[in-house]
Amino acid sequence: MSSHCSKNISCTTKQLFYSKQYRKILWFALIVNAGMCVVELVGGLGTKSLSLLSDALDFAGDALNYGISLAVLGSTLAWRTRTALFKAYCMMGWGIFILARAIVSWWSNATPEALKMGEIAILALIANLGVAVALYAFRQGDANVRSIWLCSRNDAIGNIAVMLAAGGVWSTSSAWPDLSVASLVALLALQAGWTVRRQALNERSMKQ
Repeated sequence: MSSHCSKNISCTTKQLFYSKQYRKILWFALIVNAGMCVVELVGGLGTKSLSLLSDALDFAGDALNYGISLAVLGSTLAWRTRTALFKAYCMMGWGIFILARAIVSWWSNATPEALKMGEIAILALIANLGVAVALYAFRQGDANVRSIWLCSRNDAIGNIAVMLAAGGVWSTSSAWPDLSVASLVALLALQAGWTVRRQALNERSMKQ
């Protein structure tokens, strides 16, 4: 099943989700992302790094994505719509929180601990690369399946941005590289949350 699905885009999402190998990979991705979310939350608070806190948002969102994919197998459209709305509001809420923290930090000018910030970013990059490699065989599925792999790949790129922010903090002894990356990720979270919300509401109205 898995080798066939990785080469044949016509495989249905339902068939792929019931693949034992794919389900195991989703569980692996869920555990890794949930664990790294906690690590970056603690690390972000400890180092006063908003870019780490914003990256924790990505891990939380991905963990939620994988959890929903596993939980709503065979569920009705109404339940899938409710879970999508919940995810959208979580993403927008966290984005607003990070932006608010960024504004406060601009005024306080608190400089993060660049070394620890970079170390955590490297650990996050390794975690995301591991998930991306595990999902690589399924990159040619339908739009939903492909988006899961692309999400992990893009998160790895985001980790590199946090590493660059850590380098910027270290070289300038200033918080602005960290705050810039955090603000960008927060804005992307708001945009993504709004898009998911709009699509979910459209699907609910079409059902009615």
